[in-house]
Amino acid sequence: DTLKSFAVIREIQSVNGEEGCHRYIISNCHGPVDVARAMAMFRLCGWGEDPLTVDIVPLFESVNDLRNAGDYMQLLYANPLYREHLSRRGNQQTVMLGFSDGTKDGGYLMANWSIFRAKEDLTRVSREAGIEVLFFDGRGGPTARGGGNTYLFYGALGRRIESNQIQMTVQGQTVSSHYGIKQAAQHNLSQLLAAGLENNLYDRPERELNDTQRELIHKLAQSSYEKYQALKEHPLFLPYLEEMSTLNYYNMANIGSRPARRGGKDELHFEDLRAIPFVGAWAQLKQNVPGYYGLGSALQECEEDGDLHGCTALYHRSGFFRALIANAMQNLAKSNFELTRYMESDPQFGGFWQMIYREFELTREMVLKVTGQQVLLEDNSRARLSIELREKVVLPLLVIQQNALMRRDELRESENDYLLELYEKMIVRSLYG
Repeated sequence: DTLKSFAVIREIQSVNGEEGCHRYIISNCHGPVDVARAMAMFRLCGWGEDPLTVDIVPLFESVNDLRNAGDYMQLLYANPLYREHLSRRGNQQTVMLGFSDGTKDGGYLMANWSIFRAKEDLTRVSREAGIEVLFFDGRGGPTARGGGNTYLFYGALGRRIESNQIQMTVQGQTVSSHYGIKQAAQHNLSQLLAAGLENNLYDRPERELNDTQRELIHKLAQSSYEKYQALKEHPLFLPYLEEMSTLNYYNMANIGSRPARRGGKDELHFEDLRAIPFVGAWAQLKQNVPGYYGLGSALQECEEDGDLHGCTALYHRSGFFRALIANAMQNLAKSNFELTRYMESDPQFGGFWQMIYREFELTREMVLKVTGQQVLLEDNSRARLSIELREKVVLPLLVIQQNALMRRDELRESENDYLLELYEKMIVRSLYG
């Protein structure tokens, strides 16, 4: 199927014109060699020596690839063959950045900071090479996958980041909720348009980060990353997701755009997890780990170093940091540990549940300190009330789901396959809901 796709692109263009299909995205791109391989496959699969009327789009997702993205593209720009290809494409290079897999890999704060810095590096090397870089953001609906308020995010990008165009993915329920009716579509598109215009028309100090602010964000991101990495490396991390969450039921529900995991191995490895079911499983548990985990510990570390006032000043002066904290608050507000309080005394997973709960409580305490708010989202009553309303609506479904998970575990010891199948069907139906 992959081989055939190269030839099919040419067929689509012959019938519908180049705009019918002209971008080839390399998922989880690890550098220039992946771009070279994609171009070679086009040549081998029917294009031959004809001009390649396709934009090759590297998608950088892991923290390591985001860190090296600028160097990767600098090498490509220096390659005569690739530079010739770009000249035929109007000297424009589209680069995709993966919020979902970046967050899965590095945690909330590190992923967002890595993407911000990658955009700056890519802008710098592209401008030096005389290439206009276009950023295509792989943003999901939930804030833990790069969702949240798009105006706040795009309006906070400074002049070091190219923003002549705003391109992003819109997935799942976000399509209907943001663009399903004319008024909502007009509102959300107007916000994106306003953010793009403002970035090019106005100088705003809150969009530009000075060296001191950069050092502080980097320190917070690194501390948060280490906390998140320790969680990922915990021996109960994957068993907890497999046994206590709905992770393994996403395939049965058939509502994701991709399988729950890559490959066909029986044993689950972290790198095989797909971002959508990964974030979704934490959301169904109402623990929302990818949306805040490590942030509280990082802020507390700053407080212990006597620099919490620096974080407070950063929050009030940096639009980028303010948007990060606002999105983290949304994830905290959508969490409900009372739903899984019974896990606290579980003989196998009780300690692990308590560890996650302590970080949740710490993060809530620290973001309220930094923002000076008394309750989460105090400055955004519309979002706060919207979340409160939605949580009341979904709570019965989640209670049914947790009950079914508990009954399923009890029935595994018996031979009542009929009841086991019934409760598993109940879990799947609750996922649909």
